[in-house]
Amino acid sequence: MFFTPLAMQSAQVLTLLLLAPLLSGCIARAEAIVAGKRGPSIFQVYRDILKFFRKQSIRPEPSSWPFRAAPYIACGCYATIATLIPVLTTYPLPGATFGDILGGAFVFALAGFFIAIAALDSGSQYADLGSSRAVMVGILVEPTLILIFFSVAFITGTDLPYAMNAALRHSAADVLRPAHVLATAAFFMMLLVDTGRIPIESSSATIEMGMIDDARYFEHSGVWMALLKWGSSMKQFLLYVIFINVLLLPMGLSSGGSLGALLMAVGTLFAKMLAVGAFVVAIETTFAKLRLYKITEFIATGLLVAVLAVFAYVVGVG
Repeated sequence: MFFTPLAMQSAQVLTLLLLAPLLSGCIARAEAIVAGKRGPSIFQVYRDILKFFRKQSIRPEPSSWPFRAAPYIACGCYATIATLIPVLTTYPLPGATFGDILGGAFVFALAGFFIAIAALDSGSQYADLGSSRAVMVGILVEPTLILIFFSVAFITGTDLPYAMNAALRHSAADVLRPAHVLATAAFFMMLLVDTGRIPIESSSATIEMGMIDDARYFEHSGVWMALLKWGSSMKQFLLYVIFINVLLLPMGLSSGGSLGALLMAVGTLFAKMLAVGAFVVAIETTFAKLRLYKITEFIATGLLVAVLAVFAYVVGVG
């Protein structure tokens, strides 16, 4: 059984939609086990999403259309990104050339922008606080990501995610170049920031004053909350895909359209994600959460590593 490129494109989006909550569930369960607790089921995120879908959606009185539209726009943005990056295949699929790696970053930013506007539109003080913190972190992270993508584009000679994957897959020397190693390390630091992991933010925290991303969802309920929770898992899944399939381990993707190759690619992708997730869990259970005013120092360190990556390429180290 062979799939057309359009069918493979749909398979990539379905992989994102169906496996993103499972990745979040596996990481949450691993964190609990390491902490000596029983922990939730790996399918708990699915149950939470279904529970919210069955509940009534209630909006604050001062809110307007951005509050209602933000969850749908965010999920649509994340589904769009899945068509631009190599989730399962080594060959570009329909729509893959519509945007480069920076275009995908802009789509990410669009989703974050509407979620931040929705939080401000709710009129809640805690949601406003989380929104302002998320915007502050985003402003600091974006220059680092730009330098990372520029350095990888210099190494591979392209800014298209599929072409980056192909260039690194066929050149082990480029993967091991100091510039690429530094860029990958800087991206991992930003991955910790964008997914709300220690040392930036505890993903299981219940204290409102220490929340960043989760605080923006306080006033949403019902279907809107379900979509925001689902979108949060999809954002994490996509960042893992970029880190693994574009930067760290570009091997293991399907080069054909058969059902067996597709299933093998899905299994390989999720196995690589679990390996990276285990490393993230080790960091999250080893280091204490940073104070809010220390977040800028952590991001500045990532920026310095990204600058060193560009410098290493310019001077030709390695």
